[in-house]
Amino acid sequence: MGIGRNRQLPIVTWDRLNQRISNCRACPRLIEHCETVAREKRRMFMEDDYWGRPVPNFGDPKARFLIVGLAPAAHGANRTGRMFTGDRSGDWLFRALHKAGFASQPDAVSAEDGLTLHDCAITATCHCAPPQNKPTRDEIQNCRHFMTETVEMLPVKVFLALGSIGWRAVIDYAKAVGWWDRKLPKFGHGATVQFENGLWLVGSFHPSQQNTFTGKLTEPMFDEVFQQSSRLLDSPV
Repeated sequence: MGIGRNRQLPIVTWDRLNQRISNCRACPRLIEHCETVAREKRRMFMEDDYWGRPVPNFGDPKARFLIVGLAPAAHGANRTGRMFTGDRSGDWLFRALHKAGFASQPDAVSAEDGLTLHDCAITATCHCAPPQNKPTRDEIQNCRHFMTETVEMLPVKVFLALGSIGWRAVIDYAKAVGWWDRKLPKFGHGATVQFENGLWLVGSFHPSQQNTFTGKLTEPMFDEVFQQSSRLLDSPV
């Protein structure tokens, strides 16, 4: 197990981690991109004040269910300052979370809309919006310690990786702390891995427009991975 896996840490510690994420300047290319998008804006959001910096974790500081995404969307979370908020991917995610009982409401419009999560938190492999939605390996590596701190702060029992990069990030963490010593398991929608300490990883196609518009990911398919995750949360370790 990682350091501190079973400690009940105060909310202020979660907030302090999120503040450090938001203040990170480790990747000049990403910071420049976030700030440029925030200045230039998209026409439909011209009246909005963009967040324009690394986006912190969001959710319950005692969550057993941790969702791992890729990175903030340029005009979604990079605009609103909250994970998966203000874009179509977030519409899919929070609808499914609400239906599964993890979210207080199905809509995520802004960081001030009153949305809360129960027993669930959302993090990212890369906390800055990258150009073309493609962070480099070095940029992902620079963010890796935030993943480590997030996992070790929470009593995680089930990980849900949205996409293959999130899948790889969880496996890399599991290898680093001794939960996994085999080859990389194949990513797929609904794929599951149980680590040596009993924790679970579930894979899901990312709810990007590329996947949802083409039918690669449907609402029933997405709902099923949350049902699957709920069953694993209720199962004995």
